[in-house]
Amino acid sequence: MDSELVVHNGGCHCRSVRWRVRSPVSVVAWQCNCTDCSMRGNTHFIVPSERFELLGDSKQFLTTYTFGTHTAKHTFCKVCGITSFYIPRSNPDGFAITFRCVDPGTLTHVEIKHFNGRNWENSYHQTGIVLCSQTEG
Repeated sequence: MDSELVVHNGGCHCRSVRWRVRSPVSVVAWQCNCTDCSMRGNTHFIVPSERFELLGDSKQFLTTYTFGTHTAKHTFCKVCGITSFYIPRSNPDGFAITFRCVDPGTLTHVEIKHFNGRNWENSYHQTGIVLCSQTEG
């Protein structure tokens, strides 16, 4: 994977929620089968929190849903209902970016890996997903 960071812009369907994120042009996205992700069909890549920026007045259009351990903060637009990003349970120090919500033109490759959210603890320890929100250094 290319590690040079570029700026990706994105947001929700109605464009009330807008953000920018710095990540490589080629990312690993996680397709999870937990009850929430499988119902929403969400596939996301994870970035460290310092590489994510919410833009303009987007915050006023967000609401949050939590369940289970309440570690994950599932944010979505109050207007159109799209979850373009959220704070994942696996990486509470980062952001999960719905790769289909990135504006066209900056992502050149998305490798999709599977995360067994129905067997969360085993998958968490076996996949290395925790490293996704860490900055190289």
